[in-house]
Amino acid sequence: MTKEASGFADGAHMPVPSGSQALGSHILNTLSGLLARLKHLILIPIIFLIWELGVRLHWIDGNILPAPSATIRALIDLAEAGYLWRDVEASVLRVTIGFGLAAVAAISLGLALGIWRSAAAYILPIIELLRPISVLAWIPLAILWFGLGDHSAWFIIFLGSFFPIFTNTYLGARSVALIHLQVAQCFGAGRWLFLRRVMFPSALPYIIAGLRVGLGVGWTCVIAAELIAATSGLGYMIQLARTMIETEKVMAGMIVIGVIGFVMNSGMHWLERRFIRWAPDHH
Repeated sequence: MTKEASGFADGAHMPVPSGSQALGSHILNTLSGLLARLKHLILIPIIFLIWELGVRLHWIDGNILPAPSATIRALIDLAEAGYLWRDVEASVLRVTIGFGLAAVAAISLGLALGIWRSAAAYILPIIELLRPISVLAWIPLAILWFGLGDHSAWFIIFLGSFFPIFTNTYLGARSVALIHLQVAQCFGAGRWLFLRRVMFPSALPYIIAGLRVGLGVGWTCVIAAELIAATSGLGYMIQLARTMIETEKVMAGMIVIGVIGFVMNSGMHWLERRFIRWAPDHH
């Protein structure tokens, strides 16, 4: 028997990984990847531990800054009473509506002004005049125009989210590579075809970045609006707890706001990785 034949015969008897072994390997790889990501969060429990010890050792006044254990108990009480879920639902729904309206308006206007430069010359000065005005300055007008409740919150969220989304979208529309523009012109692409096949894909990384920023600003705006112009939501819950001097409930509301904001940002990260894998650098 030749060496090649012998080697082939030996290789034919090599063990093939079974289904359970492959599954176990996949689980180990998944766990190792998860642990690699979680190691960056190690500082959070350390901060909570120092915070808890500081209150228990009376280095920190628990009436001013409640311990994490007291905050968690307040969070559980709010959840069991049903108040937490009601307020979370109200805040998330307001952000969804206000942010959704802002995204549609800002992306549409940004792409349109990227194509029609003559119109942009007239509209951009108005946008730049309104953009520096803080959303807090609009709250009195929002209450006057829409009253207390959802409509005024939608308006405030819309304003807060609109400008970062529009700015990034317009920048992306103006950043189309010259070679892409020349190829589209050579093939006689109309404005609609150019928008769909050239401008929108080129501007997509900018649009996603604007959506991430706009969502974060919108989430901040809904809390500010609910502190003043609403009768439900996490901002209203915090304001009510403050008037009752229930500091642990104030902290519980702040933690929920931070967790939901973190989840929203993670979702936008996932969308970024999902839709613009082709981008040279989208982190």
